[in-house]
Amino acid sequence: MEVLHRRCAGLDVHKASLTACIRIVEGKAVRQEVRQFRTTVSGLHELRDWLQDHEVHAVVMEATGVYWKPVWHILEEDFELTLANAAHVKNVPGRKTDVSDATWLADLHAHGLVRASFVPPQPVEELRQLTRTRKQLVREVSQHTNRIQKVLEDTNIKVGDVVSDILGTTGRAILRKLIAGVTDPESLADEARGALKRKRQQLTEALHGRVTEHHRFLLRLHLDTLESLEQRIAQIDERLAGTLHPFSEAVERLQTIPGVSTITAHVIAAEIGLDMTRFPSHGHLLSWAGFCPRNDKSAGKTRSAALRKGAPWLKAVLVQAAWGATHKKDSYLRAQYLRLRARRGSKKAAVAVAASILTSVYYMLKRGETYQDLGHDYLQRHNLQKTINRHVRRLKDLGFAVHLERAA
Repeated sequence: MEVLHRRCAGLDVHKASLTACIRIVEGKAVRQEVRQFRTTVSGLHELRDWLQDHEVHAVVMEATGVYWKPVWHILEEDFELTLANAAHVKNVPGRKTDVSDATWLADLHAHGLVRASFVPPQPVEELRQLTRTRKQLVREVSQHTNRIQKVLEDTNIKVGDVVSDILGTTGRAILRKLIAGVTDPESLADEARGALKRKRQQLTEALHGRVTEHHRFLLRLHLDTLESLEQRIAQIDERLAGTLHPFSEAVERLQTIPGVSTITAHVIAAEIGLDMTRFPSHGHLLSWAGFCPRNDKSAGKTRSAALRKGAPWLKAVLVQAAWGATHKKDSYLRAQYLRLRARRGSKKAAVAVAASILTSVYYMLKRGETYQDLGHDYLQRHNLQKTINRHVRRLKDLGFAVHLERAA
């Protein structure tokens, strides 16, 4: 097998230490040398010097948690680095040691058998960390909202049946009064604002309950935590406004896609970046994101066609955008969803729409264009003869003789 890298190294990275194997081709002989290093800054500098002394130019390591990142930051300026997906470079079963893993990585990389994972540049990585942290905080807000609702149910206060948003202006005012010790339903109902004033009688009835000191403590705890989380989300949004300056033009273009909100555009830019040259085609991007069914066949039978996990942070937000796009009237994405839903079901249809959105994102970022909707009748116009034949067949099956004549 052809050797692509005559001087390369494989790194098996752990939290406190790493094992490095240098593989050097000298004529027809192959020489290997293995050493262990600490993952402290001084240890990584020692690793860098050792690799340079042996004139190594290509280094490969596995994506193990976050432990590979400090190693990558130290070595990226001096070496050609490759990050490998651990699932793609598994060793032979029964031969699992740190030394064998490092040696195996070096052997694979020497022959060009390691498929590199996408490592975003520093600005994209910072944006990604902000958007992911924001998503986690939003999840925590939802969790505390549900806990507040559970505490209210325990007190037999049914305010959630009348107030759609328990954390709206009216809901928060009522919660603050309950925490302060007010239990009179009439007094609590005085906090109604806007359209809820017309539901005062229903609100008063729903506010009858049994609130103890224990309930007030829990409500105060969850509400204070929730408001603190909301402040942190606001800080991230403020930080995003400054971090997004290099991405602002692309984010504005992405928002022209039906279903793609500002936050969704931020996440897309953070997860895939703006440089589409790293993906040879839109199919490679879809495969990386996990929107392509797996190819698992044996003896002529398909064992599984399920989607793999891919990029979970990106996939979740694209599917959410797809559900929003299905409500856009007279749009191609809605027509696509309705066409597929009849055959494949709503969930698979939504995933297909999400894949179409990502395809549009690829070409918009690659060409610097805004979104151009194909229209709800695009498929009929594109496959006009197929549509005609389908309807003719259907009428013949129903017992009609069909004669076609184009209208003037």
